[in-house]
Amino acid sequence: MQFHTVYILKCNDGKFYTGCSSNFEQRLEAHQNGEVSFTKTRLPVTVVQLSQFIDKKKAYDFERYLKSGSGIAFRNKRLV
Repeated sequence: MQFHTVYILKCNDGKFYTGCSSNFEQRLEAHQNGEVSFTKTRLPVTVVQLSQFIDKKKAYDFERYLKSGSGIAFRNKRLV
């Protein structure tokens, strides 16, 4: 069974990066190696939250929500 992971990273400048991946370990390595444009100038990054989903659509819907205005408020109040 393949899980889809929605993750939140905290960058060294205090900003957050929210993403979704079916291979979280590989994606985190890409972030840490400076291969992702948003985080490459904000290293190091720290994982602050992970949510795993079986359903790919639910995972991407949750990621989209976390990037919305109310999702950012939810993230700041409940997740980080």
